[in-house]
Amino acid sequence: MTSVDHRYFIITEKPPNPKHIEAGQICYTSEYKHKTTSKLSVIPLSSGVGLNYDIDVNHMSPLTAEEAELLQALSNDKERLKWFRERNALRTALGLTKGVPVIVEEKKEELRGMIRYIGRLTEPKYPHHISGTFFGVELQGPDKGKGNTNGMYGYKEFFPCPKDCGIFAPFSRVRPLVPSSLSPSPQPQTEELSPGDRVTYITNNICRHGMVVDVQERDGQHVVRISTDTDENGKTGGEVQVPLDCVAKGEVPTEPEKMDIDGPAEELNSNDFGLTVNSVVEVNLAQGTSYGIIRWIGTVPGRKETLAGLELDEDRGVSDGTLKDVRLFTCPPKKALFVKLSSCRPDSRFQSISANHHKKMPQVEDTEKDGESTTWTLETVPPVSAEQVQQILIGRMKGIQGHCNSCYMDAALFGLFSCSSVLDSMLFKSTAPQDAPIQKTLLHNIVNPLRSKGFVEGRHIMKLRQQLQKHGYSHSFTTDEKDPEEFLIVIMHHILALDPLLKLSAGGKVQESYCYQIFLDQNHSLVLPTVQQLLEHSFHSTGLKLAEVPSCLILQMPRFGKKFKMFDKIIPSLELDITDLLSEGPQQCILCGHLAAKECTECFKDPVFNQTGFKVFCMTCSSQVHSHPQRRFHKPVDLDIPPAYLGHSMPHALTRDKLELFAVLCIETSHYVSFIKYGPKSEDWIFFDSMADRQGERDGFNIPEVHACPEVGMYMEMSPAELANQVPRDMKGVAKRLFCDAYMYLYQSTNMCLYR
Repeated sequence: MTSVDHRYFIITEKPPNPKHIEAGQICYTSEYKHKTTSKLSVIPLSSGVGLNYDIDVNHMSPLTAEEAELLQALSNDKERLKWFRERNALRTALGLTKGVPVIVEEKKEELRGMIRYIGRLTEPKYPHHISGTFFGVELQGPDKGKGNTNGMYGYKEFFPCPKDCGIFAPFSRVRPLVPSSLSPSPQPQTEELSPGDRVTYITNNICRHGMVVDVQERDGQHVVRISTDTDENGKTGGEVQVPLDCVAKGEVPTEPEKMDIDGPAEELNSNDFGLTVNSVVEVNLAQGTSYGIIRWIGTVPGRKETLAGLELDEDRGVSDGTLKDVRLFTCPPKKALFVKLSSCRPDSRFQSISANHHKKMPQVEDTEKDGESTTWTLETVPPVSAEQVQQILIGRMKGIQGHCNSCYMDAALFGLFSCSSVLDSMLFKSTAPQDAPIQKTLLHNIVNPLRSKGFVEGRHIMKLRQQLQKHGYSHSFTTDEKDPEEFLIVIMHHILALDPLLKLSAGGKVQESYCYQIFLDQNHSLVLPTVQQLLEHSFHSTGLKLAEVPSCLILQMPRFGKKFKMFDKIIPSLELDITDLLSEGPQQCILCGHLAAKECTECFKDPVFNQTGFKVFCMTCSSQVHSHPQRRFHKPVDLDIPPAYLGHSMPHALTRDKLELFAVLCIETSHYVSFIKYGPKSEDWIFFDSMADRQGERDGFNIPEVHACPEVGMYMEMSPAELANQVPRDMKGVAKRLFCDAYMYLYQSTNMCLYR
């Protein structure tokens, strides 16, 4: 939707009709419908169904598309109207760009930062709507760490920055950095600046740094003499005279010049050891040998040699991935170190897989003493973002290393924690003292290394299995193959006492569970079902509803044991619409969109209606539908309508409650693997196998592998008819395993996971 197609307006005065239109609402109309008349037919953005209302033009004011998007980011209509009338603030916001130093208000505190992102955070709920424009600010200087994000929102990274150093805010909380001395005043406060003060001054719209030499008054105007760090030509030792209103005390962070990170191709791609990005290396430092992973290779201005940016195992680095204020990669603070690529050599603790004389992968020295970790902190490393997947997760010896029938656990842990944080509460919630070591192993030895390095050694998985077996939950945890749900229930319920993920309503009673097994009656007509259809049919046949929206929904597919599948193929539903599956809340008539009052279970399988969704109707539509001879004997039942909706019509579409798919566990010949949907693009899929290959025989070790599988997106975009005609053995890549061998689907609610 663009300004070429539509015109936007804000309601400045509440119209007499319709009564639900409030001052401050944003409306739009199609360009071709726009006419100069006393009334204009507009659609409020709050109307999901796109209803037009004739509003007197005297009750609204026009907006540009950019202004409408800025105002739409505000939380309510009253606030939108207030800030619309602050036209200067809107105009200022429209002029802001990336790299501009700003003040952002956060919890009644004014913080300094730099704009790193301008745009939407979520897609519009409806096709013809716009989404609010937000400002992503990276906090600078003493205000670092006072934010609430690392540049991610809703599992998507909008800009990279260290933990708690970022803030997303609407324009009403962001303003360009203006020094206090610039506030309108008949008498400037010259005593705020003294010779020797470090300052930031602005010339030609560029921020520069220097030191105050003197403050003088000339022709009634205060001027500051500044000894510059660098002048406009990049030379040092110069001096400028700047008006006082262009000077700020202190060093306000400024947008650094971009480095040329592309070194000569022959130099970047050749070195004595064939090292590349993601190579595990060691380097000699004054403190001794340090180990890490190469995260960046390139050159920088002023240095001819090729540099390597390392993410170290220990806090021996100098930054979080920045060099001379330019971010080259992202890692925890004090973990990044930049050295000459020629100074690096392969990590001697890990031998090359191709070395024929090596029989066994060496064990890294344990970092724990007396049950206490000497390396890890209590912090949880955030999940791998879509932009980091290629850098951190893809490759051989990536993921979780399988060991002795551990694939059920490897696939489950990789699916849950590699790219999602929906169940991170497991990692830091209070637990019984006797269970704390298990939680510690899960966090320190499995989840954090997986997310930071992309690799977990098999010995750590065995350690977790030994701890579970020691607790007496199973005498064969260290030797036998298990089911993923058995492991998940033990770890979530028995060990960590996590609140049940799922609350089901049946006959007025609430049942609690961690996973949901899909059951179908014998009379179902599904041939090539979607996960949406399977869940709806299962709920229909068992008379269940969801008592509340789950933060995480783990669905087990209908099978008879591990070997016998009920369907040859199942189509993954990228989004699971659970609105009609909730026991409480208003529902819309499937025919007219008005408030539903009746539900008919007999109509659920009627081919006349849509193949998905429970069949609910308003009183009028229910009467008409069941006047048909084939439906006269149906028995619609009354829906529980929330009291607030009784006696009222439904003026706009309901907000649908949807869950998003983030992982799928598959099984073939008793071996579990997992697929991860890590980003918004159709091709954003990766495949993980903890035992993809093996080095050596009895004394050897398994080689886990993670690789991209964009071919899955191609099949996801096919019609059901096209997909039905696909011969499994002829499907490209590993797509066959996703569609034909699905065992467990993992869904998450991006909203509910913030609260649980």
